[in-house]
Amino acid sequence: MARTTIEFPSTFTFYATIPVRITDVNYGGHVGNDAILSIIHEARLQFLNSYGYSETDIGGAGMIMSEVSIIFKHELFYGNTLRVHVAVTNISRASFDLVYKLETDREGKTIDIAHARTAMVCFDYQRRRVTALPDAIKSAWTGGSDPA
Repeated sequence: MARTTIEFPSTFTFYATIPVRITDVNYGGHVGNDAILSIIHEARLQFLNSYGYSETDIGGAGMIMSEVSIIFKHELFYGNTLRVHVAVTNISRASFDLVYKLETDREGKTIDIAHARTAMVCFDYQRRRVTALPDAIKSAWTGGSDPA
């Protein structure tokens, strides 16, 4: 089976701190794969909020997830706190990727918990169709000005 790889930028400029909730833990006694998807959703919202945006309004466009990949590295447990680093990559006319590096501290060491990528497509929710990524957002996420 071919393995998924997720490429990270050289640096991350944003991270969210997210505590593990008891509802994130499954019957195996660790955080479930479905909870990791919810955790990266929360990190995505915090990332967008740091620019003054939401999933339904990034400078006049909404966005919708078209694909997700998660690579699990280590178990995560109730009581752990995650640092979820988020960065934008692969910007195109109407889409971009968000990559996530989830890590926690355990026994004095930083542990990689998971790596993830969501492919986001700009979407006009009123017309129910794909739309262009606003220029201000594209500029901000490629090193230009702050869109907020």
